[in-house]
Amino acid sequence: MAAHPWTPRWRGKRVSPLPYLLILPTLAFVVLFTIYPTFQVIRSSQVYYHPNRPDRTRESDLNLPGVAVESRSIRGPHDVGLAYFRAMFDPTTEEGTIFFRVLGNTLVYAAVTVSASMALAFLFAMLVNRAAKWIGLARIALFYPTMLPMVSAATIWLFFFTPDYGLFNSALQVFGYTGPQNWVINKDLALGSLMIVAIWKDAGYLMIFYLAGMQNLPSEIYEAADLDGASWWVKTIRITLPLLRRTTLFVSVVAIISAFQNIDHALVLTYQLVSGEADLLLYEIYKQRFVLQNYGFANALTVVMILLLLVFTLSNFFLSERSTEARA
Repeated sequence: MAAHPWTPRWRGKRVSPLPYLLILPTLAFVVLFTIYPTFQVIRSSQVYYHPNRPDRTRESDLNLPGVAVESRSIRGPHDVGLAYFRAMFDPTTEEGTIFFRVLGNTLVYAAVTVSASMALAFLFAMLVNRAAKWIGLARIALFYPTMLPMVSAATIWLFFFTPDYGLFNSALQVFGYTGPQNWVINKDLALGSLMIVAIWKDAGYLMIFYLAGMQNLPSEIYEAADLDGASWWVKTIRITLPLLRRTTLFVSVVAIISAFQNIDHALVLTYQLVSGEADLLLYEIYKQRFVLQNYGFANALTVVMILLLLVFTLSNFFLSERSTEARA
């Protein structure tokens, strides 16, 4: 079949423009709603703008490393270059203290919630991956927390964390502990409270991916293992987990991104914790942008979060490609 006369050539071969025309609308949306806002955030992170403090003109007020004294006397928005990033990585500055605190909280929060959620998701998938009576009801029960909005889930758990008659304090009183603990106000317990809610909320969602992967595994391998007398533990460690390697990589990226994006339960549970010991990265961005209106610092924190998520996503891509090449 002859090619259309206006079909362009590429290295001696005719190339149809139809595939590129079909992806053009999607590409336009990606540029408009992803790439362009990202560049705008990067540009805005180099601008000092603090409407709550328009008279912040003294050198002691705008204490950003690398900012000339002359620019500190300018009122209104003005360019400060990479000063916010230098301040963020300097632990002696106010911005650096905040950044290292929220970054540490976020990394601990992500490590605990991701590992615990994935472990529970795998265990739940193993339990419901069978043909049994009422198994559908069990799957719905495990998946139900995912269907709740995070604000509703946090509100439910807020009752458990209540100091006087909450479920946790009532359970502690059974073991002889009489002093009620305010879980979401105590700076030593607030971050753990956020982790509990996130694990309860995400485990059922991640279970769906593991369950889908398990139901696509070849049954012949398990039949051969049964003939060899392999135990449940051996089949899980030697067969199920290796075959679900790519699923685990995908689930880990989904869980990590979710951990960095969680903010709703922090707004409900720890809004009264003014010391900041349990603040996460996205919550700090919200606070700097909408509460304190420190726009430049909020945008700089956003750039760091974008870079962290990009590193995690690219790492998963390369690990998946390497796994595919190794099996080939």
